[in-house]
Amino acid sequence: MTVQIQDLSKTFRGGFTALNQVSLSFKAGEMVALIGASGSGKSTLLRHLSGLTAADLGGGEIRVGGQSVQKNGVIDRNIRAVRANIGFIFQQFNLVGRLPVLTNVLSGGLSRMPLWRGCFKIFTKEEKALGLEALARVGISDHAYKRASALSGGQQQRAAIARCIVQKARVVLADEPIASLDPESARRVMQTLADINREDGTTVIVSLHQVDVALRFCLRTVALNKGRVVYDGPSSALTEKMLRDLYGAEAEDILGDANALTRPRADTPAVFGTAMAAMA
Repeated sequence: MTVQIQDLSKTFRGGFTALNQVSLSFKAGEMVALIGASGSGKSTLLRHLSGLTAADLGGGEIRVGGQSVQKNGVIDRNIRAVRANIGFIFQQFNLVGRLPVLTNVLSGGLSRMPLWRGCFKIFTKEEKALGLEALARVGISDHAYKRASALSGGQQQRAAIARCIVQKARVVLADEPIASLDPESARRVMQTLADINREDGTTVIVSLHQVDVALRFCLRTVALNKGRVVYDGPSSALTEKMLRDLYGAEAEDILGDANALTRPRADTPAVFGTAMAAMA
């Protein structure tokens, strides 16, 4: 699904401008990284894309798959139908720890079942099979009946991705999904997002705190600074000098492994495997 943002602005109480006239478009099937230092507007932008936050009154519009998410600071009244196609992966997993992993994953299909079945967590054999298949795709099917709280951080994040698969989301928004993970878990999570992007044609927009991960997994990078788009183009064109020019002293926060800027990058889908292997 395509994603279109036009003249989006958001100012919070106290006068802090989180987004300033942001205009972007994402093609169906793209995997795009949002980078920037803390407070640059990455998370705020993703929350607007999913209709969780309304923009400033009087301006700005977001459309996903041609359907309106919000316009002029008002969330569309049909937002529930639009959200059915938008999966959101939170930094802190957003799973119910006391429930089995499979139940958490099956909650991705709540929009397609009667309310009473969703409330009582009654799932059909076909739905359970779909959930188990999704867990197998992300590599944690053997944990299906464990409490979600018993899983590691990386496993919980992969369960959240499986929930998006069950949801049949055509757009996946991932808000710093690897921020609290160790390097190997982070690699697995990014690998899984890349897999659903490539295999299902899902549009993936992932916010990342460090640019080295963006270089390895995303062909395109959008850089935000103080609520403005300061770069939108091929990840392969990013250089350490460019980032230091864009961010000044804040560049250290996002450079991560600066040596990654000289390593093989995800310039074409064919090099994804090489780039991922370099991260291991």
